[in-house]
Amino acid sequence: MYEYISGKLVYCNPSYAVIDCNGLGYNIQISLNTYTAIKDKQEVKLFLYHIVREDVELLFGFFDNKERILFKYLISVSGVGANTARIILSSMTAPELYSTIVNGDSKRLKAVKGIGEKTAQRIVVDLSDKLLKEDFAVDISQVLHNNSANEALSALAVLGFPKSVIEKALKKVVEAKGSELTVEELVKETLRIM
Repeated sequence: MYEYISGKLVYCNPSYAVIDCNGLGYNIQISLNTYTAIKDKQEVKLFLYHIVREDVELLFGFFDNKERILFKYLISVSGVGANTARIILSSMTAPELYSTIVNGDSKRLKAVKGIGEKTAQRIVVDLSDKLLKEDFAVDISQVLHNNSANEALSALAVLGFPKSVIEKALKKVVEAKGSELTVEELVKETLRIM
């Protein structure tokens, strides 16, 4: 129903923000990552997700649309409510969470406060395939900080593979084997999992 809100940031703390939009103040639930991104701004734009319950209406706001996409997926999992999803998104960035789920790292999810082993496994099982189909551009620069990885990315692109597929596979290789591999090793390992 609501796509986003733009306006003056009146008040902000790690759990919610108040945004003045044309004289009307909106109380919007936010994650810690969104708080970090907006806390020093005067004007903000947040992507919204509206939840209507029998006793309350809630607006959840996200600085980044990727975070909102993950929020929607998380609340679709049985046993994961809006507040639990917000805690998960406060514990790791959107790219980190995406990588955690796609790579099946339920142990990392279990480390989030309030997430048990069954819930962590359910999130991985329910969402890993769905997220792979989602055009969720992985910011490979957060994992790849060296020239070898960038050269491997270029080499694989020349072979005709889509960049998004290469980035996902290359990111998995770097996370599993480390970033000290040579260009040739990175290309070989990435080709094995693509």
